[in-house]
Amino acid sequence: MVSVRRWGIAAAVVLLLGGCAPGSSDPTAGREPTPGRLSYVYFTDGPDEQVTRSLIAEYEKTRGVRVDLQIVPFSELQQQLQARLASGNAPDVARVHNLGAYRGELADLGPIGGEFLDQAQQAIRGPGGETLAVPSDLTMNGPLVNTDQFARAGVALPPPDRPWTWDELLANARRVQQAVGAPHAIAFDKSGHRLAGLFSQFGTTYFGPGGGVAFDPVKAERAVRLFVDLNQQGLMYKDFWIESGTKYRGANEIFLRQDAPVYFSGNWQVSQLAKSAKFGWAAIPNPCAQRCGGYPGGKFMIVFNQSPNQRAAAEFVAFMNSRAAQERYAREAKFLPTRKDLIASGVSYPDHGADMAVFLGDVARTDPDAFADNYHPAFDTAARAAVKEFAAAIAGQQSAADTVERIRAEAAEAAEASSR
Repeated sequence: MVSVRRWGIAAAVVLLLGGCAPGSSDPTAGREPTPGRLSYVYFTDGPDEQVTRSLIAEYEKTRGVRVDLQIVPFSELQQQLQARLASGNAPDVARVHNLGAYRGELADLGPIGGEFLDQAQQAIRGPGGETLAVPSDLTMNGPLVNTDQFARAGVALPPPDRPWTWDELLANARRVQQAVGAPHAIAFDKSGHRLAGLFSQFGTTYFGPGGGVAFDPVKAERAVRLFVDLNQQGLMYKDFWIESGTKYRGANEIFLRQDAPVYFSGNWQVSQLAKSAKFGWAAIPNPCAQRCGGYPGGKFMIVFNQSPNQRAAAEFVAFMNSRAAQERYAREAKFLPTRKDLIASGVSYPDHGADMAVFLGDVARTDPDAFADNYHPAFDTAARAAVKEFAAAIAGQQSAADTVERIRAEAAEAAEASSR
């Protein structure tokens, strides 16, 4: 069985790379190739590290290449990579969450890009159609619910293929909250990424596919009003959003304390809840406002054009994202696949497969504009601005209209800066 799997991955690499010859140019000047050795800068989300190490060990054994895995904290990733690029000492391969900071430093990975989801194609392609990155995993925002509390309240969950509207979700969350005596109805990560999902459901995004600001004031204001009202009415934990500035803060502890029956986060919580939750829980599809679906995220694998080992590095990227390797990675780390064939067939997860299927089902319901928004180089700046301005609105310091205007202004400034 093991030898068959190894052959499957190796064969997939050959097929993916057939004819691949990433070009090298001036950026490699002064650096000698290191045959049989690659450097891979990596940050971990937690459950992905062990399967990554296992896949690397398999690659090393079958290909005879040593991969130097260099794990860095996510908070230091961009700073470290930029410093190494500036000194001409970039790693061969890196795992990143945003391509904008590195777009001019990337090598062509060859003809493998078409294997991956259509919504990522604009982000991963260069001006000549070359493949500058591979989307290596996909995340999807979405609600998780305390099934024990829902059962006590006599509230049935929505079928995976028939999402609730936002009005229905709120009515049911209130009903459960009142029935079980929970302090709040909804927990919601303090995250501009999660807020982007709310905006998308109300029909707008920070940025459009063309790269400009697409933030519709009328639609965005409806989303802001809803969110502020939920906090002002006590259905959400108001102080949670006012505290800690713009720094990300997960609301998982609120959910784990059973202080709210509904928790807006994403599929990355599945592994954590499986270990930590002392109650029944499940994923449900994202609620619909003007449109349905969640909000995407994920990581990319890239090869720097400073690398003197570009072909070997591209082969490694292809191996790590072949069907067999990505299926194993998704299964063990509880991520969603980015390969078209795996999205179509689904992944057989060893546990909580029904929950992962809910998140995967929302990929098809998510508007393509949400992918373009998330992949925009100025997304992180706009997302931080949203957290700051939402907190001010919740604290009563500004109106919903002013909140939207300020987010839009900061998004426009960030978009302009990213295009220089």
